[in-house]
Amino acid sequence: MREITATGQTVDEAVQSALEQLNTTKDQVQVTIIDEGKKGILGVFGAKRAIVKVAITKNPIQEAEKFVRDVIKNMNVDAEIDTTVEGNHVSINLSGEKIALLIGKRGQTLNALQYLVHLVVNKEGNQYHTVTVDAEGYRERRKETLENLAMRMAEKAKRIRKKVALEPMPAYERKIIHSVLQDESGISTYSDGEEPHRHVVIKP
Repeated sequence: MREITATGQTVDEAVQSALEQLNTTKDQVQVTIIDEGKKGILGVFGAKRAIVKVAITKNPIQEAEKFVRDVIKNMNVDAEIDTTVEGNHVSINLSGEKIALLIGKRGQTLNALQYLVHLVVNKEGNQYHTVTVDAEGYRERRKETLENLAMRMAEKAKRIRKKVALEPMPAYERKIIHSVLQDESGISTYSDGEEPHRHVVIKP
């Protein structure tokens, strides 16, 4: 973290001086006021300059992108990274060759990467972000697969009149199952078990 101490007639002047020296803007820094200074008599006699310490804060989105680049490089995967930020939500989309390596079995590698990126983005704790890491539209395809699975298993539960337990899934995938079946008549759903083995149960 780069930081400098600067002085000025006022706190604002001191901060401005620091920003110019660091070649950055106010939204990229953290300001600590060491001395507010004082004007003195007639603005001259006994005047004391303001002193501030200004430090450049890390950009969490850039940190997340760098983290993803390092991970895929260590996995020997050559992928393009496309990042979009809407409000507090960060979407990182990966594309390229060997993309299946980044997805993993049933998206496990992608889910693990998404979890780690979430930790990186929210490390500083200044502002909370939600994160989605996708690879060439995998999330949408997986969502369709889960919706179809939910309907099939719901029909099975009604047919055999017994509870049907699905495979363990991460929270957002369980949410898809619950959501698609919430208006389905004749059945109810709930989650059971402890992470990472928590799963959805469909009950007639």
